[in-house]
Amino acid sequence: MIYVNAFIFAGIVCLIGQIILDNTKLTPGHITALFVVIGAFLDLFNIYDKFVLWAGGGALVPITSFGHLLIHGALEKAAEFGFMGLAMGMFDLTSSGIISAIVISFFLSLIFNPKD
Repeated sequence: MIYVNAFIFAGIVCLIGQIILDNTKLTPGHITALFVVIGAFLDLFNIYDKFVLWAGGGALVPITSFGHLLIHGALEKAAEFGFMGLAMGMFDLTSSGIISAIVISFFLSLIFNPKD
């Protein structure tokens, strides 16, 4: 059943993104930023954690999860170190994904040539 829930959650996120893209003048970059902010906002009220429990990996794969992880790490470190913990914990949970995206992008840019 968890696979069905994961498919449903990720599909709904994609559906919402496609509807926004088709019916507004927002670019994909705007929609991505919007979804990161929505994921962070949902984590502030512990709503996104319930989505993760219900959908499993389906809630951890979409871009909304990035916002969730940014705020989750920041709040966790803030509880431990106070105000300075906000900056310390913000990239704890997302650092591996950010570094891998940078490294993979670098190597792919060496392999492929851009189009005019």
